[in-house]
Amino acid sequence: MSDNALYTDLSGYYDLLCADISYQAQSHGVHRLNQIFGNGGKQLLDLACGTGPHIQHFYGQGYECTGLDINQPMLDLAQQRCPEAHFQLGNMCAFEAPQTYDLITCFLYSIHYSGDRQSLQSCIQSVHKALKTGGVFCFNSVDKNHIDNRLSAKHSVEHDGSVFSFGSSWYYHGEGEKQTLKLSIEKTDAEKTQRWTDEHPMVALSFIALQTLLSPYFDVHIFEHEYEKIVSWNALSGNAIFLCVKK
Repeated sequence: MSDNALYTDLSGYYDLLCADISYQAQSHGVHRLNQIFGNGGKQLLDLACGTGPHIQHFYGQGYECTGLDINQPMLDLAQQRCPEAHFQLGNMCAFEAPQTYDLITCFLYSIHYSGDRQSLQSCIQSVHKALKTGGVFCFNSVDKNHIDNRLSAKHSVEHDGSVFSFGSSWYYHGEGEKQTLKLSIEKTDAEKTQRWTDEHPMVALSFIALQTLLSPYFDVHIFEHEYEKIVSWNALSGNAIFLCVKK
């Protein structure tokens, strides 16, 4: 299956892939962080918004919402889910915002889709330009030095007479600034089993290196990967939430 096919050819299965994710908890957690660290505004831009589940929850919290994604099939589903929001086709590493925002989010480790350090730098600059004074940029990330190639996440969902099994895992070679996100889908019904695999090249950085990239533009706060409580990063875990306030 070609690169990004999951987000185009198989976009209808994306919500099933993420069925075990608590979008409400994630959205509410970032809303709380924005209340504490932000400028009080409620204009949101969600990068790599996918089918829009986070936007749906932020809209319920009173935000004026915009979503940006590089795949039109995902945006079509997002518009159906949240017709009140605005959705824009574009690359998060080189986007021109028609307005400025109080909060810019990038969930589900999607910041790593930047692919390389140069593109990530461009993304950071685009975000900084698109934020209002005191605005917040919030995303989650994985530290390349803490990736265990033996680990994977798996779950199954029954849908429309079939059983879908999904798998995802990080793979890091141990050096450099490239890693891979590996995804798999298996669909089983009474007649047959279909399988798809997909791999996505991702940028790989340590949290210290990422903080160094962000610091010229933002006051950076790093928290444990807990959306239901606010806990400072312990400098040991390999998953974290970055909260960045525009300087």
